[in-house]
Amino acid sequence: MNTIYHCFPGGKHKALTFSYDDGKVFDRHLVEVFNKNGLKGTFNLNSGIMPRDPDRIQPGEVKTLYAGHEVACHTYTHPTIARCPAEGVVQQVLEDRRLLEEMCGYAVRGLAYPNGSFSPEIMALLPYTGIRYARTVTSTMGFAMPTNYMAWDATCHHKRDLMNLGEQFLGLYKTQYLYLMYVWGHSYEFDMDGNWQLIEDFCAKMGGKDDIWYATNIQIAEDEDAFKRLIFTSDLKHVHNPSFQSVWLSVNNEIVEVKGGAYASL
Repeated sequence: MNTIYHCFPGGKHKALTFSYDDGKVFDRHLVEVFNKNGLKGTFNLNSGIMPRDPDRIQPGEVKTLYAGHEVACHTYTHPTIARCPAEGVVQQVLEDRRLLEEMCGYAVRGLAYPNGSFSPEIMALLPYTGIRYARTVTSTMGFAMPTNYMAWDATCHHKRDLMNLGEQFLGLYKTQYLYLMYVWGHSYEFDMDGNWQLIEDFCAKMGGKDDIWYATNIQIAEDEDAFKRLIFTSDLKHVHNPSFQSVWLSVNNEIVEVKGGAYASL
């Protein structure tokens, strides 16, 4: 019997992602740091605040600045949504999506909960607004994959033992697991705390590793979705990938790429 594991693209078993909120002008330097080291980030923006706050990235800059990264929702005006009526939550998310999609030119499907505020009812309604995942402000201090993408906890805020966690992550080697390091925060905190060197050193240390997939939040969610859509024969000797994108598998310790739309023998 075949032993089959889901892998990240390229057959990798580790992934690194970032999530940064509010879209302040300090995102410019953070994007430079990510780009320099080949890293990918998700940037959560409030489209209703941006045009009236000169300290935020303006709509006309969004598409070029965040190219190669992901733009995601942070709600239209950043309210504490667990205190809002459901109709208000829907309006906050949908209007933010609509305006951000006009700015970046693609479907915006992610969300970071503003003020870390959410509820079971909000989690249940978000898929009907087109949201695929939503990030909390909870830090697990670990590297497990999320079990609920509507309450996606990060590994850590960048203020919480970032370099030590990075060292632990680099040392992970058991390929029967998928490991994810997920860092979140606000780019303005580096300026406020005078510690840009922290993220610069971290990104330099983490970049360029052959066993790490550098991904945005939505890429991680979509990769798992594509794996779950695979159709295996009952003897696990054949598989059909109905998705557009490739899915990577470990089959008896051999890496196999199942291309989009393809049937493959395993």
